[in-house]
Amino acid sequence: MAARIAFQGELGAYSHQACVETRPDFEPLPCPTFEDALVAVRSGAADLGMIAVENSTYGRVQDVYHLLPKAGLHIIQETFVRVHVNLLGVPGAVLSDITHAHGHPVILPQCGKFLSDHDIKGVTSSDNARAARDVAAGGDTSQAALASELAAKLYGLEVIAPEIEDHKLNTTRFLVMARDADHTRRAEKMVTAFMFRVRNIPAALFKAMGGFATNGVNMTKLESYMVDGVFTATQFYADIEGHPDDENVKLAMDELGYFTEMVEILGVYPADPRRS
Repeated sequence: MAARIAFQGELGAYSHQACVETRPDFEPLPCPTFEDALVAVRSGAADLGMIAVENSTYGRVQDVYHLLPKAGLHIIQETFVRVHVNLLGVPGAVLSDITHAHGHPVILPQCGKFLSDHDIKGVTSSDNARAARDVAAGGDTSQAALASELAAKLYGLEVIAPEIEDHKLNTTRFLVMARDADHTRRAEKMVTAFMFRVRNIPAALFKAMGGFATNGVNMTKLESYMVDGVFTATQFYADIEGHPDDENVKLAMDELGYFTEMVEILGVYPADPRRS
């Protein structure tokens, strides 16, 4: 049986596109939610998971950072997917016919100017590929979907207006998750991702970050969020450049340990060339 890669969404979603571009030899496994996709990997129903974490226009995918620490999985790769938002309609429809465009709440703001300029009302859908499927099933020339060319091919729709996103560098970053960690790989630029929770002492975060500055470790991401809805309990997700075995990274992580009550490495992987 072919190896499988789980993703959140339906066939034709941008996460499906990420799977096709990154792991074309894997069978895509659509899942209703991010949690379902992670569970599929943990249970063995899938070998890998393709999880969207942030978009250059919309920002971070909030739910994911709460799920990663509890997933019991490891990040083994990152990939960046250029997101082209296309206005898809039923065969024969033209732009002047369209009154409503259906898409996920994340994608609607990404093409807000185009929709406003053409007096098209955005309609929320649970998934962009689901929107494409529903528009195809409805057969109404006034209804369109905001989705990928892959979705157009899968559901028999036509691209009425291509690449309508407001920002022409619109990109989504995905993480590839696996059951087993792999810290053996080496590349010119490595990324280490980890979670940590600071101790409840004055200036704990400032002190915890000091070791990265003094040891010349570049921190490329730092995200914070509450734990269990408690305002005083804050957890952080961080990406740094380097490998845990690098001497400067070791020193920085040791110093981090003095001011935290929890540190957990989530993944060590080569940086995607498109990161820069």
